[in-house]
Amino acid sequence: MDYFFIIDFVQSLADGLLFGTTYALIGIGFTLIFGVMRKLNLAYGAAALAGTYVGLGLFLTFNAPPFVVFLASAIGAGLIGLVVYYCCFRFTPEAHPMASLLASVGMLLFLEEMMTHVSHGMPHPYPSVLSGATLELGDIWIRGDLLFVFGICVVAMALLFWLLYRTPLGLATRAVSQQPRAAQLCGIDSARVNALTFVIAGVLGGTAGAMTAAAVGILSPIIATGLTVKGLIVVVIGGLGSIPGAIIGGLLVGAAENIFLLLRGVTERDIYVMLLLFLFLTLRPGGLFGSAATRD
Repeated sequence: MDYFFIIDFVQSLADGLLFGTTYALIGIGFTLIFGVMRKLNLAYGAAALAGTYVGLGLFLTFNAPPFVVFLASAIGAGLIGLVVYYCCFRFTPEAHPMASLLASVGMLLFLEEMMTHVSHGMPHPYPSVLSGATLELGDIWIRGDLLFVFGICVVAMALLFWLLYRTPLGLATRAVSQQPRAAQLCGIDSARVNALTFVIAGVLGGTAGAMTAAAVGILSPIIATGLTVKGLIVVVIGGLGSIPGAIIGGLLVGAAENIFLLLRGVTERDIYVMLLLFLFLTLRPGGLFGSAATRD
């Protein structure tokens, strides 16, 4: 095998794994909401990107520094996630789960149209950190901006695990996820927990959207559909309801995407990612870590 091809392969694998942490965050957001409410929020990717536009507005209007832009994106996405919860999930009948699903589809379309209207359908520059820096490991060059993206996403995951397993809110969230009726009998306000779950998932999604835009260098409304689709692929591969599965699935999708890009080009990359999804649906429909009996 050609030496230069091996170098290109390892380079693509490394870049894909670093960038795959953004997909992992999106997958975790889907998993959190599903784990607590047993419902899919198809507006999640669009809400995450809408929060990223909040940060972009600060950057274009006030020339805010990158860290302020990233923080505003995460907070904005969390607040938009709360709006999505009250508009699409809080008051829909529990006996009709399709009502909330279709409502989230409507919110997805609404948010996409809003972002297209605000941005006039045009991409805009988005700030990044360490964009010109590189780390040389022999013949492998690691981009500084991807290392920054990887670091921020890992920190976000660590904070999430601390929140879920070391705080009263995390205990309440896991209780509602595992036994919602018993949690209510113990005095836990399930509606409040659900709302806070949407906020937490929104913050993760806003972080993922900001890091995606920072790695690419631009922000475009068409990214919303990609985030939604990739997030769903991640949770299917990792196992819907499994946070570790979402992390592994995100890294796997990121690596596979870059390798397919190297082997088949940008025009066929997404085709093979979808084929990977179909392969898992056929051979392992529960995903890598999913289980019909338990949830995280």
